Amino acid sequence: MATAEMDAIVAGAGIAGLAAAIELQDAGCDVLVVDPADRPGGVLRTDHHKGYVYESGPNTTIVKAPMRAFLEKRGLDKDLLRASPASKRRFLYRDGEMVEAPASLLGLARTPLVTFGGKMRALSEPFRRKGKDGPETVSEFVSRRLGPEVATGMVGPFLTGVYAGDEHQLGAASVFPELVDRERRYGSILLGGLAGAFGRRKAKGLPGSHSTQKGFGPFARRIAELLYEPPALGSRVSWIARDGPRWHVDLTSPSGDMSISAARVIVATPAFAAADVLRGIDGEMALALEGIHYAPIVAAPMGVEVGSTRVPIEGFGFLAPREANLHLLGCLFMSQLFPGRAPAGHELLHCMLGGVRWPEAVHLPDADLHAHLAEDLERTLGLRDVPEPLAWARWPRAIPQPDRDHADRIAWIQGRLDDCPGLALAGAYVAGVSVADSLASGLSAAERALAGVPFA
Repeated sequence: MATAEMDAIVAGAGIAGLAAAIELQDAGCDVLVVDPADRPGGVLRTDHHKGYVYESGPNTTIVKAPMRAFLEKRGLDKDLLRASPASKRRFLYRDGEMVEAPASLLGLARTPLVTFGGKMRALSEPFRRKGKDGPETVSEFVSRRLGPEVATGMVGPFLTGVYAGDEHQLGAASVFPELVDRERRYGSILLGGLAGAFGRRKAKGLPGSHSTQKGFGPFARRIAELLYEPPALGSRVSWIARDGPRWHVDLTSPSGDMSISAARVIVATPAFAAADVLRGIDGEMALALEGIHYAPIVAAPMGVEVGSTRVPIEGFGFLAPREANLHLLGCLFMSQLFPGRAPAGHELLHCMLGGVRWPEAVHLPDADLHAHLAEDLERTLGLRDVPEPLAWARWPRAIPQPDRDHADRIAWIQGRLDDCPGLALAGAYVAGVSVADSLASGLSAAERALAGVPFA
């Protein structure tokens, strides 16, 4: 088997891998990106059908400072599309009705989601003692700082939308790193927020939620087009081994296998896939990666006629707390957020099922899923004669679930990588599940790979 030489190999053409590859390319490296999929973008997939523009994966993202700087440097920030002002209104389905979630302290004071006693408990946060050192779940941390009502009634449903997870299992240090840091540094979440507001200026992201003009799928392809060498799609990294000062990388593809010698390798795949290719380098690291669990998701974008629901389609959408006893995790009102997502006279709903509370959903037949979806949409929105979704997008391992020990796990893995110069990891499990966090993880991985093996 012939062996070619490259400056860098990136396994994975999702947003993390693409960002890493472009950073390496800008530093002067010749880079090859490989991915088993048929198109770049990973979970960023956009489709068009009968005038609808819908996503199979993420629908919106915040734009943090690293993502903003990356896009502005390459003129891609012009592709961003900020959600309409209506996106500020977000709802929870509770006790048979839609209740608007508070977006400020004033909103917290007025919301029926928390009792008067619960509100007083939350506002007393600055006077609470700092917790003891040690990892906590989100439920433990928020209950201790803001009270159990806020943890259960507000934070729990929020995590349903972002992680499809459970606040009793997700780790606070990974899910809310800034809040945990505020308590550590200032002894209070609220006081830490005030200190940050009046402190030293930092690079800022963009306000609000964003998509792009044509959706995330075409946006990922736009980023991929910046590469001098197009991604090798339909190929995968099957094995990595140390070969003197370089890395020996085996690739498999329908056209045949090949080997590449590279100075730098970035593995920008899900944790379970990274474990497979790194097992020959470090078995303990592979086991640590395998220990990161993922929540399954079924995405069901659906077109409905305007006025066909009893409850108005307005705002960002709604989430269904665990206590609602629904199969539905929530529903985003995409045509309310971005123009051109639905034909005239229609709305585009993005429904989500599954998660850690109903993992069996990804294995059910379409007809069974539709029956559950129809029942829940009639109950929540008053939608009768629920149409068949535009697509059923099944993701058996969709969203990483960082537990209370996740931050320590990632720190331990990064420590092991110190003995592997030129090798770095990126992806949603590394530093956050948003599109912005995944992209930033790719930038950090590129920086680490270049520091480990400086480009001559």
